[in-house]
Amino acid sequence: MRERRTQSRRRFLAAAGVASTTALAGCSGISGVLGGGDGEDGEDGEDGERPSLTDFRGSGEYVADRPAPGGTSVEELPDLEGELAVYLGGGEGGRYTNLMDLFNQYYDDFEVTWDTQPSSQLANTIVQEHESGATQADVFWSVDIGSLAYVSENGAATTLSSDTVSPAFERYHPDDTWVGVAGRSRAIPYNTDEFSESEMPDSIDAFATESRFAGNVGWAPTYGAFHGFVTAMRHIRGDDATREWLNGMLDQDVNRYDNEYLVAQATANGELATGFANHYYTMLVLAGSEDAPIDLTFTKNDAGSLVNAAGASVLEGASEPELGENFLRHLLSAEAQEFFATRGFGYPMIEGVEPVGPLPKLSELEPPELDFQKLSDIQPTLELLRDVGILS
Repeated sequence: MRERRTQSRRRFLAAAGVASTTALAGCSGISGVLGGGDGEDGEDGEDGERPSLTDFRGSGEYVADRPAPGGTSVEELPDLEGELAVYLGGGEGGRYTNLMDLFNQYYDDFEVTWDTQPSSQLANTIVQEHESGATQADVFWSVDIGSLAYVSENGAATTLSSDTVSPAFERYHPDDTWVGVAGRSRAIPYNTDEFSESEMPDSIDAFATESRFAGNVGWAPTYGAFHGFVTAMRHIRGDDATREWLNGMLDQDVNRYDNEYLVAQATANGELATGFANHYYTMLVLAGSEDAPIDLTFTKNDAGSLVNAAGASVLEGASEPELGENFLRHLLSAEAQEFFATRGFGYPMIEGVEPVGPLPKLSELEPPELDFQKLSDIQPTLELLRDVGILS
């Protein structure tokens, strides 16, 4: 066991003004960009020091000169001690496993292990294990609120303490059986050589009806984020209106891609004029090529501006429920929130940590009013997408 060296909060956060010189430029694909951005201090173990903020923080143009994050530092939290098992739903590009590795390095007497599978698959596994009384993990960490809601609705998640959830924005712990740790907004990437900001609509309806968008829009209909988007639309507008919108998009000869990073990349390359994708994919494109002719706009009060989140819950039957809650509190620490904001351009879930670069604050967006629990209602969405011929 390596020697632990204590640090004051001042020392731990002092690296805030020091940006790593390892740029994101040159990375290709989703995992290449999301997995990059390590601080120049490298991994713990070479000199016996615990990871500093530089290790938690990403790198590149959008990260340089950021102030120290606000919120509660890990230095102010109880140590993580013991063995924790996490069901990790998604974890794009290894980003979330990188954070868990940092926690393993930070605490000598802590070991977190994880099993990574699709969020929906893990949610079903958790419910089945709960019903049989054989829960195999302590924490469910999912990239999708819908999967967390499904676990909660089936009684497989505990109610979290106010100390655990209170740092997060209230909207992202509606019943305290899960808490959001990193937000993502639906957004509209557009090619700035094709459209100006003033020419972009503030409603998704225009894309299904206006001739200027015919053949120029891209989407990724097999992607989980797209399914959440359509599920939100169903609960906001109803199934009939959602079907009409989907058919309108098909009539517009919408272009199909395998994932939303490719939608953003095709928009930057001029293959598309615009498309539908989570906000951070455009940021990833710009991180690799800051002069790319692409920008973001956000619709208002419709499914096109839905703000979803990755979140976590402690499972009923967990062998280490107290450690699980402490782990969730660490996910809401200043360092972890800075990690989410600067490594993958996610929206922080606490006050005192800002989104990167030109992204608007969460408070400046105009998402629809929607009960997040309804995002678990995926099956009717898949049936609708098959019925209109979007999915096979």
